[in-house]
Amino acid sequence: MKPALCLVAMGALVMDSSLQCTKQLLSERFGRGSRTVDLELELQIELLRETKRKYESVLQLGRALTAHLYSLLQTQHALGDAFADLSQKSPELQEEFGYNAETQKLLCKNGETLLGAVNFFVSSINTLVTKTMEDTLMTVKQYEAARLEYDAYRTDLEELSLGPRDAGTRGRLESAQATFQAHRDKYEKLRGDVAIKLKFLEENKIKVMHKQLLLFHNAVSAYFAGNQKQLEQTLQQFNIKLRPPGAEKPSWLEEQ
Repeated sequence: MKPALCLVAMGALVMDSSLQCTKQLLSERFGRGSRTVDLELELQIELLRETKRKYESVLQLGRALTAHLYSLLQTQHALGDAFADLSQKSPELQEEFGYNAETQKLLCKNGETLLGAVNFFVSSINTLVTKTMEDTLMTVKQYEAARLEYDAYRTDLEELSLGPRDAGTRGRLESAQATFQAHRDKYEKLRGDVAIKLKFLEENKIKVMHKQLLLFHNAVSAYFAGNQKQLEQTLQQFNIKLRPPGAEKPSWLEEQ
């Protein structure tokens, strides 16, 4: 077949598939057509979508917390510098300004450590939501499209099977059977792919969140208890390195 004819034939097949799927979709929406349903799998998919929405909310709040902590650190640093300067220029209040300057300096140090932990937490949630979950949902979209195609060609085959039998319809029936089988194989493969990805995603989510929630709890608790040693141990436990104070905003952290 010539290239031009091949393109025409391919275009006709794509158009036919598109029309079949549109017909099936409308039939399902108006309650006239049957739809293949895997209840267990669809419940898992809906749960994933709901979980992703909730984790996106946590991610947004985590980013807001990071921004507020960074702003607090800048204010504490400036306040500490102001106290230190006044300590040198106010002999009668040198001691009072001095220990306030030291307090702000310590708060900044602990704040930088907490910010490093929160940044690590946010980065991990971001990866889980925008990469791991999104990758699974991309496969889900392919599965849902394959399900629609499968049902469209199944319906077409059923209608042909109920019609009159003659030499012409036998050929069409055989062609419809072959097309249906190809789409059935594609649908079943993607259904299996989705089930496997959902399983691995759940295992990965539990592993990641167990680590991140422990990190978040330990770091926040140590910070508000004023426990500098525990804060530093928390970062060491999770292999988090702080960038020096002159490092570029927004991150004070560097993952190993």
